[in-house]
Amino acid sequence: IPGMALAGSSYKCDTRYPIVLAHGMGASAEILGIVDYWWGIPGALRDEGAKVYITSVNGMDSTRNKAIDFKNQFLSIKAYTGAAKLNIIGHSHGTIYTRDAISNLGLYPYVASHTSIAGPHRGSAIADVVVGIVPNSLEWLVGDTLDFVYAFLFGDTNPNSLQNGYDLTRPYMINTFNPNTPNKSGVYYQSWAAKIKMMAVDARNWYFIATWPILLGYEGANDGLVSVNSAKWGNFRGTEDASWYSAGCDHLNIVDQLFGFTPGFDAPGFYVNIAKDLKSRGY
Repeated sequence: IPGMALAGSSYKCDTRYPIVLAHGMGASAEILGIVDYWWGIPGALRDEGAKVYITSVNGMDSTRNKAIDFKNQFLSIKAYTGAAKLNIIGHSHGTIYTRDAISNLGLYPYVASHTSIAGPHRGSAIADVVVGIVPNSLEWLVGDTLDFVYAFLFGDTNPNSLQNGYDLTRPYMINTFNPNTPNKSGVYYQSWAAKIKMMAVDARNWYFIATWPILLGYEGANDGLVSVNSAKWGNFRGTEDASWYSAGCDHLNIVDQLFGFTPGFDAPGFYVNIAKDLKSRGY
């Protein structure tokens, strides 16, 4: 099973149920095949006693196809560990296809908790822009920079990319997905948002220089790809915007990217605290 490691000598994070990490869109467990999506987070959790497993689905695909793939991996992990249930921690689209698997593909009896990190539960105006369903008033912001960001984060010429984009538009998420994907009784749902406070002039969040103002115009405070409002689901635990001196916490910083360079924000420590809290809640 990918992602398994023995528990460390410390036990802050020895949760009752193993933890399964679910990545976002446009990537896999390794970004571009070489960079660990979660960077230093799994190691930090294991060092504190957690049993951590990392799933990997298609970078660009429909929510349902990703949910099916995730379900199969989830059940393999469950069988391998012998655990009655598992804790899911998802980031970005990983919060959405896991909800689909829980509510619509029958995983809910085996899920103890669902933790959502920067999840587009009400869609994203960036997806609206990409698939061309927004008014023209802000389209001047969409240029070569957005094309680069979209290609880098979301994938390239995969024929399922468009469906992936449509599945995260605001109309689809609000009017179709959410009404048909209700939270399941017996599963603890919680969420966090991330927030960019300002665009940095150095290399900290330049990759969101086009998307951040688009979202500000349409949805308000955001992390460069997902608004704070959209990220709220279940028990909303708060917004991570890093230390006062930083530019904030963006959509990549929240998963310890790029390469662990997250000024003012301790991503591994953030996830250690999540696991510690899950343990205290009996999960």
